[in-house]
Amino acid sequence: MDYKSKLDELLLATARQNASDLHIAVGQRPTLRVDGKLLPLQKEEIVTPETAQGLVMVMLSSEQKNIFLQKKELDFSYSLEDKVRFRVNAFFQKGFLGAALRLIPPKIHTIEELNLPSLLHDFTRISQGFVLLVGPAGHGKSTTLAALIDEINHNRTDHIITIEDPIEYLFVQDRSIVSQREVGPDTLGFHKALRSVLRQDPDVIMVGEMRDTVSISTAMTAAETGHLVFATLHTNSAAQTIDRVLDSFPAEQQGQATSQLAATLVAIISQRLIPRVDGGRVPAVEIMIVNSAIRNLIRERKTYQIDLVIETSSQDGMVTLNRSLASWVQKRVISLEQAELYSPNSAELKILLERIS
Repeated sequence: MDYKSKLDELLLATARQNASDLHIAVGQRPTLRVDGKLLPLQKEEIVTPETAQGLVMVMLSSEQKNIFLQKKELDFSYSLEDKVRFRVNAFFQKGFLGAALRLIPPKIHTIEELNLPSLLHDFTRISQGFVLLVGPAGHGKSTTLAALIDEINHNRTDHIITIEDPIEYLFVQDRSIVSQREVGPDTLGFHKALRSVLRQDPDVIMVGEMRDTVSISTAMTAAETGHLVFATLHTNSAAQTIDRVLDSFPAEQQGQATSQLAATLVAIISQRLIPRVDGGRVPAVEIMIVNSAIRNLIRERKTYQIDLVIETSSQDGMVTLNRSLASWVQKRVISLEQAELYSPNSAELKILLERIS
């Protein structure tokens, strides 16, 4: 089999069907994820161990093959003749090779095009602080982050440095200088890149994912020293994110980390992509903006009270996930059943809907 041709065929099918992901797994047909649902490509044959190995290995350079065989997993990006780009995770399972490929749209969409709240524009105008985008994998964090960074690129004369693994969206420099650094080819790791980034005269720093205590600590220090820092985390809510950040530090460092986070944090945006009634997905978001009340709750480690502050601070632009879901249900964009699936409290959601109907 010509594995390169077969891979190209599968990648083009992924793009044509507007799928978010392509999965290659032994014993299954190549499978797409469309609007959050897995759809096997029925015209394709079941993937054999040989086919899986051929499809994965054809994407790798000789250096990447050595790293992959040594570490048993690898994140990288792959482009098909500049037509489509994918973020790829190759891995072993039961001794066989497999891969998950995430389609990266060629165009960076604006906040409006992504159906995100206009309040997010505010976070592109501040000069310093720490802004976190959180949510489960595959729910649009990277896409929202790209929209924010590109808006800065088009409107401010800044030096933007991104640290990614791998590089996803490619920014075309406009008013800003954009330096995109990829873990592996450009730097040995997130924490090493973050440690040196302050010597590279940045104004805005984007961290693709904070994976360890060193990365979190360095990102907070960068925000504290006059930079605007954007980062992502795999957490489900603003309150959970604060706990995750602070709990990542050893007990003897948590006091200092708590003070630092309370001083630097600007906002947490938690996002879910919900299937639309008419196909496609829309974002439901929780937005926590750090005011004096939130700062005090962070300092006192009373994160269990944060949800109540978000609920009662809509005049400041804060939004609960339930309120965002209820708004989409009211507009008939998503169904009540889908909203309940993603709601942290479905009983509260129904009460909200009764109030606004």
